[in-house]
Amino acid sequence: MKSALRKAFPSTLPVLAGYMFLGIAYGITLRENGFGAAWALLISLTVYAGSMQFAMIGLMTGAFSPVTAALMTLLVNARHLFYGLSMLELYSDTGRRKPYLIFSLTDETYSLVCGGAPEDVPSASWYTAISGLNHFYWVTGSVVGGLLGRIIPFDLTGIDFAMTALFTVIVTEQTMDAFKAFKEKRITLMDAVFPTALGFASTIICLLLLGTSSFLIGAMGCMLVCFFIRFHTSEGGERL
Repeated sequence: MKSALRKAFPSTLPVLAGYMFLGIAYGITLRENGFGAAWALLISLTVYAGSMQFAMIGLMTGAFSPVTAALMTLLVNARHLFYGLSMLELYSDTGRRKPYLIFSLTDETYSLVCGGAPEDVPSASWYTAISGLNHFYWVTGSVVGGLLGRIIPFDLTGIDFAMTALFTVIVTEQTMDAFKAFKEKRITLMDAVFPTALGFASTIICLLLLGTSSFLIGAMGCMLVCFFIRFHTSEGGERL
């Protein structure tokens, strides 16, 4: 296992950079809302879902609604259903490590493990090393942020925008790549604009109709339904 950790560490350095920054931002935001480093440690160890952890802060500080919390968690993390299906074969022989590997499968971990393990490292050890290191980075960043939030003397208003900024960058890059593919005639114009346009339209419409407290669930549900309908009415899916 030590050998797997040593060989996996260089591959996880980009994740280390991102998780430490976002984890610190999360820990500071948690502290700003009245929850200390112990809460940051507990939540990051047991929940370990970056975007949902930021969303949880609003659930923890507002009126508690189990139905809203459950729906938001399901919709925000719905992509993991598809991740899990694609990892069935890779994780089939991981034995007792499988529950942890399933739990710790984040976007970044998925991108590193889906290519398989190096020939000189057992697969189960490689997947566990990648997953464990990334989990450690996130927990460490969260705890550091929780501690810094207590001693940093200046105003930290707006630091919770870090996760939103990250997704904004991702959407921008994906949209640019989609238009590049359209110019190269690899996809249609509709394929290029549909995801981004749907995201903006669903968010704005649900924000106007449902208000700031409920628009996220409505927007995520709307996007999920629209993607499902588009898939099943396109050439790549079974027609309804």
